[in-house]
Amino acid sequence: MQNDSAYEQTVEKGPEQPEWVRILPERTSLAWGRMRQWTLVLSARRIPHRRLKTGTGWHLLVPPSYLTLAEKEITLFEQENLNWPPPAEHPALADNSLITLSVLGVLAIFYNVTLMDIQAFGHAPVDWIGLGNADAHKILNGQWWRTVTALTLHADALHLLGNIGIGGFFLVLVCRQLGSGLGWSLVLLSGSAGNLLNAWVYHSDHRSVGASTALFGAVGLLAGIRMAQKRHPLTRGWLWPLAAALALLALLGVGDENTDIGAHLFGFMAGIMPGLLAGRHLRRAGQPSPWVNVLLTILALLTVLLAWTLALHLSA
Repeated sequence: MQNDSAYEQTVEKGPEQPEWVRILPERTSLAWGRMRQWTLVLSARRIPHRRLKTGTGWHLLVPPSYLTLAEKEITLFEQENLNWPPPAEHPALADNSLITLSVLGVLAIFYNVTLMDIQAFGHAPVDWIGLGNADAHKILNGQWWRTVTALTLHADALHLLGNIGIGGFFLVLVCRQLGSGLGWSLVLLSGSAGNLLNAWVYHSDHRSVGASTALFGAVGLLAGIRMAQKRHPLTRGWLWPLAAALALLALLGVGDENTDIGAHLFGFMAGIMPGLLAGRHLRRAGQPSPWVNVLLTILALLTVLLAWTLALHLSA
């Protein structure tokens, strides 16, 4: 059997013809892959043809009586496959690692500020934990800003390092998917909503601090984004992102008696729906423009500053 690369005679013998003519003579030659595609098209339409290899590539020949039909079929095939393969299902990812790590660095600096004996804003000294912790009773009585300020506070250095070390990985992934502005805005939203849900469930004198609620909000966002990227959500593949995120929640959400399991769980749950909505937006329009990302970044920053301003002047 002859090798395809050297085969230059008929693939399918048709009736004897006085001569064979080249399909679409304006094309200089065909690459091997395109020639194979055209061959399959002609074979499917039972059009006799030959393939000819020259020094520049491949050519397809047909009997003169089949030329019009052959060129019509090939032209239709090319038109139908003009945009094939389709663009990738997942949008291009932007590397926002530096911005994300910078925000985590600011969080570490603020932790050191909370350790200082600062006398300001009518407080001597400022009791950062007391003013900003997620006190369930006070949150439900109108001090909503505690759902935000609590995310910026940590009980000790080990608590801070754990959230930065583990959370940094997931936060980078979220911001690569969504862009820094949208990513951080939704992480802040998920963490705050998680603290609010946690307060509503406890409805007592429960207090907590830490960015881990926002960290698990980021995990929920990633799960929601992944589910939204599934074209057929009712298939078995729809459950894999959710199962993976729940496994991660079980692994990271269990700790000592000081670990707030409820905050972790509600942070994760609060991130799923925004993740679904953001994932659908990514499929339709891609990541937000740089200007939108800048505006969302400013909005997230102003939200944190407003929350602390209210905490310093109104919390008691």
